[in-house]
Amino acid sequence: MITSLSNAKVKYVRRLQTDRRFRNRENQYVVEGSRWLTELVTMARPAEMLFVTERWLETAVHAQILQQLTTLGQSSPIPVSEEVMQAMSDTTTPAGVLAVLPMQPRPLPDHPSLLLILDEISTPGNLGTMLRTAGAAGADGVLLGPGCVDLYNPKVVRGGMGAHLRLPVHNQTWPEIAATVQGMQVWLATIEAETAYTAVNWQQPSALIIGSEAAGAGEDARRIASGGIAIPMHAATESLNAAMAAGIILFEAARQRKVL
Repeated sequence: MITSLSNAKVKYVRRLQTDRRFRNRENQYVVEGSRWLTELVTMARPAEMLFVTERWLETAVHAQILQQLTTLGQSSPIPVSEEVMQAMSDTTTPAGVLAVLPMQPRPLPDHPSLLLILDEISTPGNLGTMLRTAGAAGADGVLLGPGCVDLYNPKVVRGGMGAHLRLPVHNQTWPEIAATVQGMQVWLATIEAETAYTAVNWQQPSALIIGSEAAGAGEDARRIASGGIAIPMHAATESLNAAMAAGIILFEAARQRKVL
């Protein structure tokens, strides 16, 4: 059992949690909690390293999850003390299990029918929520334009609730995004638009652009948009949270496409 905070593996995990450049260099990131292990089992993706506390292992359900991972080729978990788990965790109350995963984004389909494009989304919680929502609404993938918060930020990973494994999510330049959405109708969500999001035919191959709450979408995003759409609101309401707006529009698209 690892009990020392100066252990090399403990320092490695802590640096993955706090240093974006280090994560990118190592091509690895950290996930926490039993739900993530269930996702790993579902996706048949063993972890590079797996750390557990004795308390976590005492639960029969957790032991079963671990056994399922073992059949997929998971190496033996590394037991750590509660103090060490606390030091490695990015949360105030650690779940008792933590894994290091390789950055292996799923490929986009050759002919996507619904994509979410994000422009300068800087809040980790918002990005995580939008990834989770895009997956739940049946989107084929998410494209992150320049200026978005790090996809593998611990708060984004927590908010995504497994979306990093289940949903194609890619960082792209605007020329790359323009090439990806070629042949699709591209709608920009903006309060300036006169067309309601419900008036759009989402059964056609479509992409939705959501910009930052502070400044909206930038010029690069606007250039690739086919048109603008808005969510009708009561006159006293100025705007919606970006993640909320994305969810409302994506689930309208899901309703029309009958994917749920």
